[in-house]
Amino acid sequence: MTESKLTSKQRAELRSLANQYDAVFQIGKEGLDGNENLIKAVNDALEARELIKLSVLNNSGVTAKEAALNISEKTRAEIIQVIGNKFILYRKNPDSKKRKIELK
Repeated sequence: MTESKLTSKQRAELRSLANQYDAVFQIGKEGLDGNENLIKAVNDALEARELIKLSVLNNSGVTAKEAALNISEKTRAEIIQVIGNKFILYRKNPDSKKRKIELK
């Protein structure tokens, strides 16, 4: 995993924004094994929204932290927060015209 380029204030700003979000994906009993469709869907969501929240069901066999590390590595996203069974990912859109979030 690459070193974070976000400051603690930027992370706090992203956490604050994500508080009002609902989880857009759930990791279920199949977990992360061979779930390339999930990775593609997360990539698409990050491209469209930049900031997303995901949740891990209790029967998934992975923790939220394990899922966050795995998915962030495959999508080149930054983990903003892992709390309980939810985690928040952020990836800045490379196209400045499509950016939804402007960090201070």
